[in-house]
Amino acid sequence: MGHVTKLPKIRFTMPKRAIIEVEQFFSILFLPLRGRFADSHELSELVYSASNLLVLVNDGILRKGVAPTPLVSGTQQRLMTWLTVLEHLEVFTEMCSAKFWGEKCRWLVIILIQLAKATLRILLLHWYKAGIQTSPPITPLDRERHLHRSCSEDNVTEAEVSSQSTSTAFIGQRSKRVVRMLNSTPALQLRHWGSPQEEQRQWISQAGAQHPPTILTQQEILAESLYITRPLVHLLALGIWGQKSWKPWLLSGIVDIASLSLMRDPKDMRQTERAELRRRTFLLLYYLLRSPFYDRYSE
Repeated sequence: MGHVTKLPKIRFTMPKRAIIEVEQFFSILFLPLRGRFADSHELSELVYSASNLLVLVNDGILRKGVAPTPLVSGTQQRLMTWLTVLEHLEVFTEMCSAKFWGEKCRWLVIILIQLAKATLRILLLHWYKAGIQTSPPITPLDRERHLHRSCSEDNVTEAEVSSQSTSTAFIGQRSKRVVRMLNSTPALQLRHWGSPQEEQRQWISQAGAQHPPTILTQQEILAESLYITRPLVHLLALGIWGQKSWKPWLLSGIVDIASLSLMRDPKDMRQTERAELRRRTFLLLYYLLRSPFYDRYSE
């Protein structure tokens, strides 16, 4: 028997700027199509979902360059990816099921999607200690920040920052004003209109911006579990009392308010977690646009 030679692993690479330009091209291409199909809402939703999935794929490619060693395990990352895909496609799937198979199939699809989402989020919360989960779990990448980080070399430690800033800037003897040298000016689209020290401090804060999620107490885990199971509670209440009853509306609102009340002071949390709690608080206003309140008062 001959020796089996292991083939080298081939990796297809593309410049980061080219990836972003390709995504922008498709986003501009999809933009005029979203409003051209007034008689086909399903097609418009498909275009919108496809653009979101394209952003998700491109962000996954770019994140490999930003963080070669991810903070989460491979299994957790796959669960978050599947959950993000579900959230991008749930409206399109619901609309197609209602159009082709009727209202009963639509409600069945809604129940299955919400069960899948709740199961994935419960796994992330209790098994992987994901903390407060955003919606979607994988948020779009900040492209401008990513490009600024990729165009800078060795910008993590303060010693490297000080040595780099002295070689790329001139400090006036009397005014102590810092002026960037011409030979160290970046490209126009990557230019930062500030002092070199301010730019380097921003890069340092961005390099250490990704931290593990805040460890939740038992009370906060209960609050997050209430928020995750709230769609299932609402669907169960709709099945028991019907869509015209006030009980599902009241029960869903009580669960949302209880979930927010059990959380700690947002000042002790990360920026993304504080933003998620603010988003959930703002979404309470949407109860004014839900039936039966909307049918009787807001309409």
